[in-house]
Amino acid sequence: MNSSEESILYRINERITQCKLCPRLSNYIEAIGKSKVKRFINEQYWAKPLPGFGDVEAKLLIIGLAPAAHGGNRTGRMFTGDSSGDWVTKALFQTGFANIPTSQFRNDGLILKGAYIVAAVRCAPPNNRPTPFEISNCSQYLLAELNILHSTKVILALGKIAFDAYCKACNLKGIAFDHGARYCIKGDKILLASYHPSRQNTNTHKLTWQMWMDIFKTVRSLISDR
Repeated sequence: MNSSEESILYRINERITQCKLCPRLSNYIEAIGKSKVKRFINEQYWAKPLPGFGDVEAKLLIIGLAPAAHGGNRTGRMFTGDSSGDWVTKALFQTGFANIPTSQFRNDGLILKGAYIVAAVRCAPPNNRPTPFEISNCSQYLLAELNILHSTKVILALGKIAFDAYCKACNLKGIAFDHGARYCIKGDKILLASYHPSRQNTNTHKLTWQMWMDIFKTVRSLISDR
């Protein structure tokens, strides 16, 4: 990525953090940032939409659902400061995409190597359930990122909402979400689907650690072959 493209990505991220297109989400994250929870009562919440994060030359693009109310919405970075972030970062570390196995706060020294993280929705939604209108509003940012992250070889969609958001943004039809599903798209790119590492999935063992690591080992293998 040249300096001009990096400048474009920077402007995309600026647009994201300033976005107010969804009044319900804007009001919710602002309220959460003020009310907080007891364990984080002394922290200043980010309470804004979250930009993407990672290596601009990434071969792996991870698409999540949305920031967690007291995770990314608090810390200001995707998959940081919550249990889902613990799973994502540990797997990235164990497969060589991250320099440390934890993601606790925005300036904790985490560096992604060959991976970039975005989300279908950039604001934490109430009950983790964005509306179709909100997903549609955010799709412009996902599409803008896809158009600038030219090195991407594997797109890993975490959960059906992220999977469907990507498919809609790229006008992909006739494919369905399923854990481990793999699709060849746009010539040399691969779309890979996984259950989201939410507590709802991990605590019930719908998604086990072995299943999760198998996904990331598959990613590493696919990238190595390209």
